[in-house]
Amino acid sequence: MSELPEKVLVANRGEIAVRVMRTLRALGIASVAVYHREDADGRAVREADEAVELFGDTPVGAYLDVPGIVAACGATGASAVHPGFGFLSENASFAEALAEAGITFIGPPPSAMRSMGDKIESKRLAAAAGVPTLPGSPDAVSDVEEAVAIAAEIGFPVLMKASAGGGGKGMRIANDAAECREAFERASSEAAASFGDGRVFVERFIGRPRHVEVQVLADGHGTVLHLGERECSIQRRYQKVIEESPSPAIDAETRAAMGATAVALAQAVGYVSAGTVEMILDEDGSFYFLEMNTRLQVEHPVTELVTGIDIVAEQIRIAAGEPLSFGQDDVRMDGWAIEARVYAEDADNDFMPAIGRLGLVRFPAGEGIRVDHGVVEGQQVSASFDPMIAKVAAHGATRAEAIARLRDALRRTVLLGTVTNTAYLERVLAHPDFAAGETHTNFLAVHAEALAPVPADADVERCLVAAAALASPRYDQRLAAPEPLASMGSWRP
Repeated sequence: MSELPEKVLVANRGEIAVRVMRTLRALGIASVAVYHREDADGRAVREADEAVELFGDTPVGAYLDVPGIVAACGATGASAVHPGFGFLSENASFAEALAEAGITFIGPPPSAMRSMGDKIESKRLAAAAGVPTLPGSPDAVSDVEEAVAIAAEIGFPVLMKASAGGGGKGMRIANDAAECREAFERASSEAAASFGDGRVFVERFIGRPRHVEVQVLADGHGTVLHLGERECSIQRRYQKVIEESPSPAIDAETRAAMGATAVALAQAVGYVSAGTVEMILDEDGSFYFLEMNTRLQVEHPVTELVTGIDIVAEQIRIAAGEPLSFGQDDVRMDGWAIEARVYAEDADNDFMPAIGRLGLVRFPAGEGIRVDHGVVEGQQVSASFDPMIAKVAAHGATRAEAIARLRDALRRTVLLGTVTNTAYLERVLAHPDFAAGETHTNFLAVHAEALAPVPADADVERCLVAAAALASPRYDQRLAAPEPLASMGSWRP
């Protein structure tokens, strides 16, 4: 059996870097952080055993600097790299560059990343493995008239999707031939601009679907198993906001069927490491393959909370050549877990991203509460990166208990200095349809009016003004380089 690495470089930033380092410490493995100067005072840099600065034309570009990361491994003696999620986590060329340098990539084989990273190819492989797929074009459509013809054959509405897309980019809904022509042009141009690949395909659009995904683990000895499902239907602009495990819509029989298809797909592509097979669940209980994410998911904490399995630890052991130490029958789902993504954004202003320097930072603790975050007081929330600040999750014996604990945790989350969506998240959790498990991917849009904030009354506004007047000016004195408005203390125009 191979030994675990002595030192691992975490090629990421923020909360996921901190989360990976937590497991590294538990396994007795030294950690190396990489950072752009904007993150020099971040929590990940502070908690790592070593840190190496990366350079790039942009802050994001620094984290995409493959030669720089390889050089950092050489300089620090890190023998393995964990990519987290985002950035280079699904970049097959990055994994190959590490291999050429004799460095272990803690993730799947490049071949699996390439086959699953192309939505057309992954859909073809899924169908061959017996995974149900939505009716649609088997290949990229060559022109707009072919797209219209295929759409008419499978029936409107349809979804035009970029083959190399992700995060909602390169996706357009069409309800008739005219909209189909427009959707083809817009999806294709957006995909070309975002991913350098303008290929699109057409598939049937389901009006009120649930987004359900299955977590899989596969070792290098032929064992592939699943850890149950997560529901991620609460989304805005195709970005997940609240996730839970298990799904309130899945029974034991459907769970077994979805898990079996996810395992079959992973086996078909020779998958190794942790991965997620995402599916669409129709109102009649039918499910269809959506895509496979060949990396650790943002929402993995809910699976860890209900199964008790450290997915990052399993990734590290698998990459070291160890076999999984448990089988499918050993996986148990205990209770319920729900996670909310805390964003620096104004949910009451069309979810506009927000920036600012964090003043007071307080995260909740208590029974069943887990918080993954990578911020510290005085840190600048930058527009350079994704606005997610933290993930607050709650576990309970029942779904109702998990909801109650998460609502309380969000109320106790304090992030002063910027605008966050914590109040909005609490309103979503409080909605009676959410409590009843009546969720779908259009939930936030359908209930937009009910989720709008209630204006503060006069007494509350007077309290806010008094709080601002009494706020200590010492926060401004802590700033290394005060901004022009800093002299105004807690006041702003």
